[in-house]
Parts: sequence; C-alpha cells; structure tokens
Amino acid sequence: MEKVKLSVNVNKYALLRNSRGHDVPNLLDMIDIVIAAGAHGITIHPRRDQRHILYSDIIPVKEHLAAHHPHIEMNIECENHPEIVDQVLAVKPHQCTLVPVRPGEVTSDHGYSFPADHEGLVPTLEALRKAGIRSSIFMDCEPEAMAGAAATGVDRAELYTGPYAWAWGTADQQRETDRLFETAQAAVEAGIELNAGHDLDRFNLHPFARLPGLKEVSIGHAQISRALEVGTTQSVQELLRALDYEV
Repeated sequence: MEKVKLSVNVNKYALLRNSRGHDVPNLLDMIDIVIAAGAHGITIHPRRDQRHILYSDIIPVKEHLAAHHPHIEMNIECENHPEIVDQVLAVKPHQCTLVPVRPGEVTSDHGYSFPADHEGLVPTLEALRKAGIRSSIFMDCEPEAMAGAAATGVDRAELYTGPYAWAWGTADQQRETDRLFETAQAAVEAGIELNAGHDLDRFNLHPFARLPGLKEVSIGHAQISRALEVGTTQSVQELLRALDYEV
C-alpha cells in the first residue's frame, strides 16, 4: 500500500514575515528546511486579501521548487475566483485545490455542496484539466456528498477534518472517526482519490495512514505551532512518523 504523502502549508511562515513588513523569515528558506525534514509537497493558499501568502510569492515558490526541488509537488489552494484561478492556470502547479469562501471567515470552515455548487465548479475544473493540473475540491466529511463531488469530474476531494480534529480525545472521537472512514470509502466507490486537511496534528493524524483512497494530507497551522516549541525540522518529522514513515 502506497504511503500517504505530507504536504506542508507554509502560509503561516508568510504571515509572520508579513507582520514585520520585510523578508524575515524568508519564505524560500523555510521551504528548504521543510523539504529537508522530509515533506513531500508544499502547499500555499493565496486569498484575495493576501493576508499571508502574497500573489507575488506564487511565481517565486514555483520557480524555486522547479529549480531546487523538482521532485516536490506544489499545491495551490484557492477560491474559485478568476482573480486567483487565472494565476494558477499561468503558473501550472502540480495540483490546485478549490476551497469555498464565506465572507469574514478566519479560515476555511466548510466544503462545497452539491448539486448547488456543480455548475460553478465544472468550467474551472475543465480548465485545470486542460492545463495539466490535478484538481481537488474541499469537502465536508459526508459520505452522501462524494457522488456529487465525483460528478464534477474532479480528480480528488480534500476532506475537511476540522470536526474530526476537534472531537479527538472526547466522547465524539469514535463517531467522527467512523464518519471519516465512511466518507473515504464512499469516495473510493465514487471513483475519486482523497486528500485531507484542517487541524491535523501529530496525535490525531495516526488513523490517516490507513484511510482508504487517501493520497495526501496538508498541514500548516499545527506544524508551525509545534515548530515554536521544537523547531521546524522536528515538527515536520513528527508528522511523518504519525504517517508511519521512518525518519
């Protein structure tokens, strides 16, 4: 069985840099450290308010990975809006994850809904396919929604794991874990692969090593929060160990 890959979301490194107005920490240097620690991919999530990753970061990150880490996948998360999607199509990352946005949200907190979102997503997904970019869409852990996701022609669904993560260590943990696995099985049966992300950490990540159809997890906030305690290298390697890698 192929192991689940780890993509590290470096948005929070950019957020820290932006708060000072200069170039510390340097985003490309941090990407180098994350990759040296063993990460398989780099995720960035540009938003239209540019509160962390800036539009001006997109091309340098792509060029840096291509020049120095050609084996590392680049994943761009973004809303389905031409202002950002046009940049994705120009840059051609390995993967683009479309994420619905609610005005005023602090972070992504819900997935797409079908059939309501079908019509709006299909043209963008077709454009990504023509550009040779693997597509993914952000989805709640709802088994019944996987058929609707597959009907868009998307390659993967990224499971929103917030409720699962918040239930970890509580009486609801088993219920949310069961729902996670039921959703994964429904995705497999619908013919789409899976990614997952949101509030995953070195503790609640362990079950994901055996989740059906799962190809990749994307982790940012928990990784940098742990890095404040033990450093970037150890924080990344702890996540890899949770996915059954020897590091």
